[in-house]
Amino acid sequence: MTALALDVGGTKMAAARVVSGGSLEHPVTVPTPKSRVWDACASLLRKIAGDATVTSVGIASAGPVDTGAGTVAPVNVAEWRDGFPLVDAVRSLFPSATVALALDGAAAALGEHRRGAGRGTADLLGVVVSTGVGGGLIRGGRIDGGRTGNAGHIGHMAVSGGKELCGCGAVGCLETIASGSAALRWARANGWVGATGADLAVDAELGEPTAVAALERAATALGEAFASAAALLDVDLIVVGGGFAQAGPVLWDPMTATATAHARLSFLRELRLAPAELGVLGTLTGAGLLAIDNLTDGSCRTP
Repeated sequence: MTALALDVGGTKMAAARVVSGGSLEHPVTVPTPKSRVWDACASLLRKIAGDATVTSVGIASAGPVDTGAGTVAPVNVAEWRDGFPLVDAVRSLFPSATVALALDGAAAALGEHRRGAGRGTADLLGVVVSTGVGGGLIRGGRIDGGRTGNAGHIGHMAVSGGKELCGCGAVGCLETIASGSAALRWARANGWVGATGADLAVDAELGEPTAVAALERAATALGEAFASAAALLDVDLIVVGGGFAQAGPVLWDPMTATATAHARLSFLRELRLAPAELGVLGTLTGAGLLAIDNLTDGSCRTP
């Protein structure tokens, strides 16, 4: 029996075989093209599968997703924005395989729950802070995707101070303040001349005023959203990963302080923010765990 994991995002896609216990074998990452996205995805899957008979595939995709219909409509994949039947497309490659689909943030949360910072915790909110801001919810050790599979998509929570138009079409989303790309835009608009999010973090560590202000602005928005989400969901652990989350104390200290300041109710006083442990392969690891779950009990199977 051969299980595959697939992670489809706006800038890259990755796939790997999944071995016993959910470990990934020789993952391969390629850029997500601007056009013929499915052709690139299919080519990657065929390369990973080789001559093996594939019996299970776990998919993590940028959202929105519809796990019941097996479709994805990522706002950052223009060709698929109106909806693409990704589950059926994968089944066309591997007719004997069961296929499970999850929002990328939910898959990342599952990976951290089983193999990362959330081990031993039944419930958690996972958040990925990178080019955008995504998330996913784990309850009772399983993904809780809500009605359509998009529960936990915290990047589109409205926050104070949010005035920019988001890619989703709304104004004031967390993603427009707290993502790495948003922090870069704000810093440049206020006179900073660096090139990347890593440059911004380094300058903030060195005390450059605009860089410090950009990270504090992002951190404050994240802390507010985390406290609000914890109150709504009644979770005591939020695992935070993604490239921009690696900015260090200049982001984490004000983020934690803001979350603590807003988490005042008795059931929120144990709220913890923890850095993700699985790094760039966290989402693909979660997709692999979906595939393994399908092989063992079929409980995550997409109809």
